[in-house]
Amino acid sequence: MTDQPTAQRVTSAQEAPVTPLFSPAAVVASCVGFMLIGALQALYGPTIPAFRAEFGLSPSVAGLGLSAHFIGGVAGVLLFDRLFGRIGNRQILGSSYLFMAIGAAGFALAPNWPVSLAMALLAGLGFGGIDYGLNQLFAAGFGRRSTAMLNVLNAHFGVGAILGPVLIGAVGATHYPAVFLGFAVANLPLLLCLKGVRNQVSQPGGTADVQHDGGQVLRRSVGSVLAVFVTLYVLHVGIEAGVGGWEPTHLETVGYGTGIAATATSIYWLMMTVGRFLVAPIALRFSAQSIITVSCAGMTVCLLLASIRGLAPYAYAGVGLFIAPIFPTGLPWLNKSAPQARRAGALVIAASMVGGVVAGPALGKAIEWSGIRTVPLLLGGISVLCLAATLWLIRATRTTTTH
Repeated sequence: MTDQPTAQRVTSAQEAPVTPLFSPAAVVASCVGFMLIGALQALYGPTIPAFRAEFGLSPSVAGLGLSAHFIGGVAGVLLFDRLFGRIGNRQILGSSYLFMAIGAAGFALAPNWPVSLAMALLAGLGFGGIDYGLNQLFAAGFGRRSTAMLNVLNAHFGVGAILGPVLIGAVGATHYPAVFLGFAVANLPLLLCLKGVRNQVSQPGGTADVQHDGGQVLRRSVGSVLAVFVTLYVLHVGIEAGVGGWEPTHLETVGYGTGIAATATSIYWLMMTVGRFLVAPIALRFSAQSIITVSCAGMTVCLLLASIRGLAPYAYAGVGLFIAPIFPTGLPWLNKSAPQARRAGALVIAASMVGGVVAGPALGKAIEWSGIRTVPLLLGGISVLCLAATLWLIRATRTTTTH
């Protein structure tokens, strides 16, 4: 049973002809932009051996490159959120592409490691601006198709994240400067497509929902709703990063070979990308609440099944499929639930980045205490919390109608 009747009741009263935020060419360019930020994030890991050899770094110091990228990403989200509404959409996106291009080129040509870190931070700043800017605009710019379009957009992030390491593998890690320079150049044509982005800032598409049929009833304060959304994003990104980081170790511990474990982890990331493409048409028929509830429940079941040796590789692939829609599907729901909190989108996007950073050490400490074999059970427990947060949000953001 779909949510279409409810959607029709709500949208029939609120939808009116609007000028699109994106031209078709700008939509394509935005998807390419998300491929680029996915590739950028994925390029650092495979090039760590080259960093260490070139600059004489320890593993922990070499890992600071990705940390600098994420710190820049969070800063970019918060900075461009402050500028959102003060400068035009084209300026936000254009400056973000330029920061990424300059940072990537500087990283490729840096004479020493401190300069490399500064350039990774600058590239991350642009990364955060693109991540925030396009997610925010896609959430507002397509009406009831926003959830579907956000899943398509974020699926292209996964495409880039898959292709980035493949490219490094093809040319060799020692040639990483050429790859980062090529990445920098690839950003520049996207600047020409920004004329297809409407420059004035639009409010998220959920505002009308608040005024329809007596208003939207929040059973908790807006602050509580935002806090639970942030919690959901931190936890689910922690699961995403936790599976990506610990799946190969867990599979090897329970008896799978290194090659099978590596392949299974690649399939997990691939299924995340496939899942976002698959959910795009589903999002036209089902509400965001229903999709995220099913996603959290399916993710929990798959993580529990991953504790069974014979099912583990397949179960992890299922986790990738179910976790895929949560990030992009939650943004339109958030905008409709708290349209008066303009910074809500920035908070959850920044929280998702923080979740990716915090997940590694936090999960590592838990594994030290309980052992590698408990990885899927630990992540399954976190997934239960995601499901509980989703059910709470459904109750807290339930609307009333007079039909």
